[in-house]
Amino acid sequence: MGGTFDPIHHGHLVAASEVASVFDLDEVVFVPTGQPWQKADKRVSAAEHRYLMTVVATASNPRFTVSRVDIDRPGPTYTIDTLRDLRHLRPKADLFFITGADAMAQVLSWKDASEMWDLAYFVGVTRPGHELAAPYQGDGVGLLEVPAMAISSTDVRRRSAAGKPVWYLVPDGVVQYINKYDLYDPHEDDDADDGRRNPDRLPKEHENGPTPVDSGTAR
Repeated sequence: MGGTFDPIHHGHLVAASEVASVFDLDEVVFVPTGQPWQKADKRVSAAEHRYLMTVVATASNPRFTVSRVDIDRPGPTYTIDTLRDLRHLRPKADLFFITGADAMAQVLSWKDASEMWDLAYFVGVTRPGHELAAPYQGDGVGLLEVPAMAISSTDVRRRSAAGKPVWYLVPDGVVQYINKYDLYDPHEDDDADDGRRNPDRLPKEHENGPTPVDSGTAR
């Protein structure tokens, strides 16, 4: 499951669980985006913060794992590179790429889009009442309606910045992580290096580089 995860919320987790059930997946790998090319002009929290929040959020589910393939790769993150890396790591696996409705609607504009259908089956998750047509007419795309997708990371960030509670929108551990590092402090300098929020407030054990973890695939 790819995404910025800024922050990860219950909608992401419910969607991943539902897709795993419907498509009988053995494992769901969450892949936080490193440098999202679509958001180059927007403030995005440091990749390490987003990775750690995703680890915290998924820790209790044995079918969920988190991969660093995108955040450890230099330069802008493109889905085609994600899929190539995962295919290299698990050459015999059947890959399913799970993404949100908004992203799925733009998939044909992504880098090397025509190659992606050969690397993975795409599953677009959407909220009830939101009409979404498959962007690609073929056997490589599925759409799934998930009620919890009404929650959005944008709303969580706005609520947090305004001092409003985000309990029950995101996992408890993520609430505590956001508060500990003031991730969505509205007074944070917008001109910080490369537009990242709070890159200087990473946990001490990550200041000298990331901790290696095993990477997996969607199946």
